[in-house]
Amino acid sequence: MVLTRKLLAEMLIKYINRGIDLSGIVTWSEDMMREADFESSSFELIRDILARIGLADVREFGLTWDDCYGYLHKLGYDVKVELVEV
Repeated sequence: MVLTRKLLAEMLIKYINRGIDLSGIVTWSEDMMREADFESSSFELIRDILARIGLADVREFGLTWDDCYGYLHKLGYDVKVELVEV
């Protein structure tokens, strides 16, 4: 499997939208570090973001909204928040 910037961004959005919990994204990140090939043009960026997400289950690190926003921006995406009444 080739992990692309787009797939990494999709997983971050899934986490932000509560489609996956913290332990789920940490496990996914750790699995990708071990098993995936990274998009060659973004190897270092993807590796660095995955490594940081992999530490998010440690209290001192965590995974904040600001972290996700910054990662998405580095991956080439702008984030817009939309409020939807439920």
